[in-house]
Amino acid sequence: MANQSLAIQKLLVAEKRAADKVAEARKQRQKRIKKAKDDAQNEIEKFRQEREKQFLEFESKFIGSREDMAVKIDADMQARVEETLKAIDDNKEKLIKDIIHLICEIKPIVHKNYLLRREN
Repeated sequence: MANQSLAIQKLLVAEKRAADKVAEARKQRQKRIKKAKDDAQNEIEKFRQEREKQFLEFESKFIGSREDMAVKIDADMQARVEETLKAIDDNKEKLIKDIIHLICEIKPIVHKNYLLRREN
């Protein structure tokens, strides 16, 4: 009986050690996974920053800075507004004459739908 009890005790101790080893292995695995995840996140962030830097260099080289683009757009818009205002000033008198002419020169014409209706 004592041998059996001693064997059971050894088995329980061995089982406890095995459970401890499995728990420790799980902890180590979780640490490795977390470290790998953190390393991957750092690598992604580094890559993103590098690509952002490359994009900004490309943008400044070929397009110019954002401020330069804003200045160009404002200048272009101002030029178009001035061009439109000049066209309005140049054509204002002619437009007024044409409108007065159309209002004063009324030519009574029977609408084509009325003529079609009368024929049926």
